[in-house]
Amino acid sequence: MKARKTWILVADGARARIVQCDGPGKGLALAMSHDFAASHAPTRDFGTDKPGRSQGGGVGAHHAVEPKVDWHTYEKHLFAAEMAKTLEQAHSHRAFDDLVLVAPPKTLGDLRKALDGKLEGSITAELGKDLTHLTIHELGDHLEDVVRL
Repeated sequence: MKARKTWILVADGARARIVQCDGPGKGLALAMSHDFAASHAPTRDFGTDKPGRSQGGGVGAHHAVEPKVDWHTYEKHLFAAEMAKTLEQAHSHRAFDDLVLVAPPKTLGDLRKALDGKLEGSITAELGKDLTHLTIHELGDHLEDVVRL
């Protein structure tokens, strides 16, 4: 019987890495030759102009109009959508059998929203932690409960 190939997406809102496990006893290896990174600037850098002003009712009071979009959060949503698209394309080319998502809870939610229904059946586990700062060798200790390495 062929061993199932498991891809593990280790991400946060701005960077991601995909590693793979080719079966029990095989350990972890990079699934792609590069990591992913988004160029997120702080929200304050997106709107450097002063907010617009509006005039309140008859007293002559003026009020600042605050932006309705947190651009930093919006960029994180876009990054999650980009990662979902990458995973969906790889899955359509049969690059992996099972998928494990490792990300902070908010990023996991963004990923779930961005993934299409075809990929949901391949997700075997989720881990709500930020492990992006770990090396591939250190990841194994944190993934023992969700993947047979």
